[in-house]
Amino acid sequence: MEYRRLGRTDIKVSVICLGSMTWGEQNSEAEGHQQLDYALDHGVNFVDTAELYAIPPRAETYGRTEEIIGNWLEQTGRREEVILASKVVGRGGEWISHIRGGQTRLDRHNIVKALDGSLKRLKTDYIDLYQLHWPDRHTNFFGKRGYEHDPNDLPVPIVETLSILDDQVKAGKIRHVGLSNETPWGAMKFIQLTETLGLPRVVSVQNPYNLLNRIFEVGLAEVAHREQTGLLAYSPLGFGVLSGKYLEGHPEGARLTRWPDYDRYSNPQAIAATREYVALAREHGLDPAQMALAFVNSRPFLTSNIIGATTMEQLKSNIESAGLALPPEVLEGIEAIHSRYPNPSP
Repeated sequence: MEYRRLGRTDIKVSVICLGSMTWGEQNSEAEGHQQLDYALDHGVNFVDTAELYAIPPRAETYGRTEEIIGNWLEQTGRREEVILASKVVGRGGEWISHIRGGQTRLDRHNIVKALDGSLKRLKTDYIDLYQLHWPDRHTNFFGKRGYEHDPNDLPVPIVETLSILDDQVKAGKIRHVGLSNETPWGAMKFIQLTETLGLPRVVSVQNPYNLLNRIFEVGLAEVAHREQTGLLAYSPLGFGVLSGKYLEGHPEGARLTRWPDYDRYSNPQAIAATREYVALAREHGLDPAQMALAFVNSRPFLTSNIIGATTMEQLKSNIESAGLALPPEVLEGIEAIHSRYPNPSP
């Protein structure tokens, strides 16, 4: 397993991060614990979760994923072996009305309440990386391609959010701060304020990144390199689409079979691109999912690749991708396909 530095900290995280958003919905607690045991025993030291999980968000499963992890930490005593990341939800609407009455903002009331709740569920007194799940302001994230300015938008000021997080760092509740679903402007604004005001420096940006969505490369890759705020890539398989399993139908029990509205990676251009990526992998004797993951792993701006598995077979294959180096002809093939189908699923 390869380990990479988290921002400018002294922490090194595995290039494969164990994602957990299916635990409590598609996976039972026992299955989540089995995944944790296997991942740590095979070199993974980084685990990502959020107060929002399990996914899709429901009142009945809110915080359940953190509870599953917390129970495992309590039972195994392996807290010091894990770099633990979680998130506070951003401003939302009806779809998260079950979280603090839907009045979620990145202000003191919400951050403190969310953090204390996560610590209780995780059964730990600190979180290594605490991330803002999405911005408080109106901007383009969650698949929105272009930015449309709203002059009437009144977000919680970034300096206010950072000051609240600074208090939590000083209290020992969190060690470091990260962003998620963020834009280049947002990332640089956070970094500027941390440098001028001495507030906690952003160490990572957790955004989607995969063969169907390489938008991170447009502006954030340069930020990642120059400011040491590396990518934590989520959806590296595009909801499993890049494994090729949906090309001939929808397997029983699979995510997109159960929730077909999750169609970010299922438009005609994405399907056409996926067919070519799968064919490229098979032409070179590679598993399509492992090729897709290995590509993400190979990016120089990447800190860690957040995998998600619902079966142990998937988990083992995903972790094995850490040892796969793609040959030049495969990388050239990927770039050729990307030129024909650039970012069909932003």
